[in-house]
Amino acid sequence: MEEPAIQNSQEYNFTENSMWGKTDCHVPPYFIHTIQTNYGTDSILGSGAQFQAKHRAIPNNYHQFLALVFAVREINKDLVLLPNITLGFHMYDNVQWDRRISLISLFLLSTRDQMVPGYKCDQQDTFFSVIGGDNGKSSMVMASIFSLFKVPQLSVGFESAQGDRRIYPSFFQINAKEFSQYVGLVQLLLYFQWNWVGILASKNDIGEHFISTLMPMLKEKEICLAFTERLTIFEDMEKFLLYFKMSLKVDVTVFFGDSATVEFFQWSFEVYIIHETEPPQNVWILTSSWKPGVMENVDLWQNLKHLHGTLHFRDHTGDISEFRNFILSLSPLNPQGDMFLPLWWESVFECQFRKPGIFYSPGTKICTGKENIQNVPFFLFERSMTGESYNIYNAIHALAHALHAIYEAGGRPARMKLGKKISNIQPWQILPYLRNVQFNNSAGEEVSFSEDGLASAGYDLLNWVFLPNKSIILVKVGQVDPGAPPGQDFTINSDAIIWAMKTVPFARCGMKRCQAGERKSVPEGKQVCCYQCAPCPEGTISNQTDAIHCVPCTEDQYPNKDKNHCIAKKIHFLSYEDTLGYTLASLTLSLSLITSAVLAIFHKHRDTPIVKANNRDLTYLLLVSLLLCFLCSFLFIGQPRKLTCLFRQTAFAILFSLAVSSVLAKTVMVVLAFMATKPGNKTRKFLGKSLTNSIVLACPLVQVVLCAIWLITSPPFPKLDFHTLIGETILECNEGSTSMFYTVLAYLGFLALISFMMAFLARKLPDSFNEAKFITFSMLVFCSVWITFLPTYLSTKGKSMVAVEIFSILASAVGLLACIFSPKCYIILLRPDLNQRENIMRRKNL
Repeated sequence: MEEPAIQNSQEYNFTENSMWGKTDCHVPPYFIHTIQTNYGTDSILGSGAQFQAKHRAIPNNYHQFLALVFAVREINKDLVLLPNITLGFHMYDNVQWDRRISLISLFLLSTRDQMVPGYKCDQQDTFFSVIGGDNGKSSMVMASIFSLFKVPQLSVGFESAQGDRRIYPSFFQINAKEFSQYVGLVQLLLYFQWNWVGILASKNDIGEHFISTLMPMLKEKEICLAFTERLTIFEDMEKFLLYFKMSLKVDVTVFFGDSATVEFFQWSFEVYIIHETEPPQNVWILTSSWKPGVMENVDLWQNLKHLHGTLHFRDHTGDISEFRNFILSLSPLNPQGDMFLPLWWESVFECQFRKPGIFYSPGTKICTGKENIQNVPFFLFERSMTGESYNIYNAIHALAHALHAIYEAGGRPARMKLGKKISNIQPWQILPYLRNVQFNNSAGEEVSFSEDGLASAGYDLLNWVFLPNKSIILVKVGQVDPGAPPGQDFTINSDAIIWAMKTVPFARCGMKRCQAGERKSVPEGKQVCCYQCAPCPEGTISNQTDAIHCVPCTEDQYPNKDKNHCIAKKIHFLSYEDTLGYTLASLTLSLSLITSAVLAIFHKHRDTPIVKANNRDLTYLLLVSLLLCFLCSFLFIGQPRKLTCLFRQTAFAILFSLAVSSVLAKTVMVVLAFMATKPGNKTRKFLGKSLTNSIVLACPLVQVVLCAIWLITSPPFPKLDFHTLIGETILECNEGSTSMFYTVLAYLGFLALISFMMAFLARKLPDSFNEAKFITFSMLVFCSVWITFLPTYLSTKGKSMVAVEIFSILASAVGLLACIFSPKCYIILLRPDLNQRENIMRRKNL
């Protein structure tokens, strides 16, 4: 059941007589066809007629060829992946002729020696996949042909490949999508906060696509371009050198170009180094399109040491340790069918193998075949697997796993019996399996395919480090993984980067970066990157470098002095700990004690003539109401709460209404008492408790009704005022309804005005009834206090406003207490001899 093994000596023996460069070895039953496209004078794949003296093997392409060989050998040695099945391949070259790509593609779909696509009556090899080309243009030409016949094509992607799968149903991209590289490039610039860079790109379709795609992304992130130049190999050297000088004006330059532009860049760079005394010291960012080739003058690479510190995006690669051993085992003395190995050997070691009948000059270096590959400079040939080679390696294994999946599906359309092939597998049968391939390769990385191609492809960010021993190493310092979650798709280890100038380039248009507490301000006519720094406006902060806008603090916070962070505002209210609050509380307590003492004196001497003559009950009521007026001041001191806000204004209004009503009742009684002394006056019948009770009940009752309406309709409540004071939040009582507050005050003023007018009219009564004069003066003080209260109250904020109201309460209450009761206390305590009925009745000025 096993297929005959392939002879190692002939496995990849490409015959020079073959027009198409096909092997003349024993052909395995399952074939991969590869089409290699090359540009320039170098070529690695094709017939012997193409390899004349001017042609050499390109190390980069040869590296990919070796990856193909290594992958096929690895699969064929695997007894589990494809048992009883051996993979092989044919190689084709377009010989620098684009039309040849179509001819080769049609040839693979036709009967041998006939160009009839789709008609393969004598085809002996099981043809199930194509790999190639190695650039977007050739890939698209091939895809337009192979997609018609649904032949799986694994190749470098092109712009419209993902546009419509109905057009290219069998095309699979094996390299990472170009757009993810652009995203990584922008992320790199953002990471180092570079916003002033230059771009050099090739002047062709791919260069224009690169610029047109990248520029909107840079603009979105406010990254400006110092210059954007398009390069062509037909430019004169003077103009090309001008581009180099222009690139030195910025710290960071991005280079994008095809192989021809890269080659011309290297040559021009050498000329620039020769003619310029000062070497460039800016940082270059190279895209994955940079693939250096072998030049006639290998010393050119010594000039490229001035690219030390360059950052280079390359296709992601894994660590395939066996591949390095495979490379080091190469020997032109035993090429094992590899016709390209001797040519490549001559190229990298700059020697020639002896051939019969050829005369060599004395200075010719003869190859021994025993030269050490490890002595080949790293920049000429890498011993580890490059990104492009890694993609081919994974593509070959993906095909093998797809074929394995077909066999595991149970149908097994092909089997081997006694060395005879009875299989009839068709390329289109692989497509559904290839779209769902998922496996772990020998590097331990997960490889997965989707309908678009290699879904696990990404980019590595490499740092060029030139060593004193004239060698270069590429240090991986970052990675672009399109399949990673947002925010983790770009990773970088900046500490591992070796910079040409030993420090991170500045690469910014502005002379300095805006610090915390500042914002960017773009002068008129300047690019957005060429900004100046302006301090944040009042009430705003910026806590990051190069802030676009300053942000306001939350209502309960305010900016610090440097405007780089917010500080919590202090709660502002009249507390007992404040000096003002402590003073008012002490004064309130003292006045309350004095009022209590006056009440005690009057109660103790309640049977004396002076107490009886001044209406003892009204006196008690007035003193009690004044005492409560003093005590209600404590409702205004301390942190405002729901209950204190609800009752402090109403308590003040009702208690003062009671006090003023008591004064009004005393005034009315004094006037009626004098009038009753006249003969025939009928006012005597109004004298008595009924009138006084009516006054002291009715007048406060109106105030109670007003306060009740106030509390029901729009009650006061605690409120935070964040904007009046800077750095403080006022915790105050909102009166709810301002109109009701002033209505209550207006009614209190109305009572005070009536009392004042009554007392003023009674001021000329006989001295025995001189209490009217004291009431007049007390009401004058009361009204004066509250008239000055309004403008003062409205012009203050916070605890000062509360202090003004407390002071007005205390001052007006003290005016009543002092003016009305101090003369009487003087008589009771210091002149008891005057506290006689006879003296009270005499007309004498006390």
